[in-house]
Amino acid sequence: TTLLAQVDSSVGGKTGVNHSKGKNLVGAFHQPAMVLIDTQTLGTLPEREFRAGLAEVVKYGAIMDSEFLAWLENSVEAINSRQPFALAYLIRRSIESKARVVAADETEAGIRAILNFGHSFGHALEALTHYSQYLHGEAVAIGMVIAATLSEQRGLCGAGTAARLSCLLQAFGLPNALPERVSNKAIMDALQLDKKAVAGGLRLILLDDTGRAIIDGESSSRQIEGALQSCRDQAPAQPKHEAAKH
Repeated sequence: TTLLAQVDSSVGGKTGVNHSKGKNLVGAFHQPAMVLIDTQTLGTLPEREFRAGLAEVVKYGAIMDSEFLAWLENSVEAINSRQPFALAYLIRRSIESKARVVAADETEAGIRAILNFGHSFGHALEALTHYSQYLHGEAVAIGMVIAATLSEQRGLCGAGTAARLSCLLQAFGLPNALPERVSNKAIMDALQLDKKAVAGGLRLILLDDTGRAIIDGESSSRQIEGALQSCRDQAPAQPKHEAAKH
């Protein structure tokens, strides 16, 4: 009944619970018999929950569908006002993108990892703020800007990619920068506990072009810290978490 579930978590069979050490550290793959999506439920979804779901929608455009990303940029007003035609299109397009990846790699042995774009940083931020400051989509939005910034600074994608992503997320009312109260060191420590870390180092999802993601294990601690520092928050603190009444 939430936008985030409709476009992301209901597709793919991942089940999991959070642990005090990190997000989704305990879980399994178990495909549902059926997924039923009723878009009319979005009419009563709190605004903050609706916007949080849009982060995962933007993710699909960023990692695998540049045409969809451009459509999102041109449809901000219709999406923010929850026009039925716009919601139906973005939900269907998101599901098609995720289903295509999941069908090729159900248990995340390879290509499915690209769906974690922004999530390593996002999960670290959620854990460090005790799951009480940011909704999942809000944390992922910040994480995507960090990952895109790291991609740019390493010369993997063109200049302006991170700014483009940041502007779109901001247009959807999502945070796009790290809060000063969460230190770079704390994030670096939390990244080591992320379930996407592999033997030998971190595995991050970066961009080598708009609409094309890569699985990267070559980013140094210095490079990651440089991207974190570039994404520091100069804006007012985000509102405290409010559970969705839905």
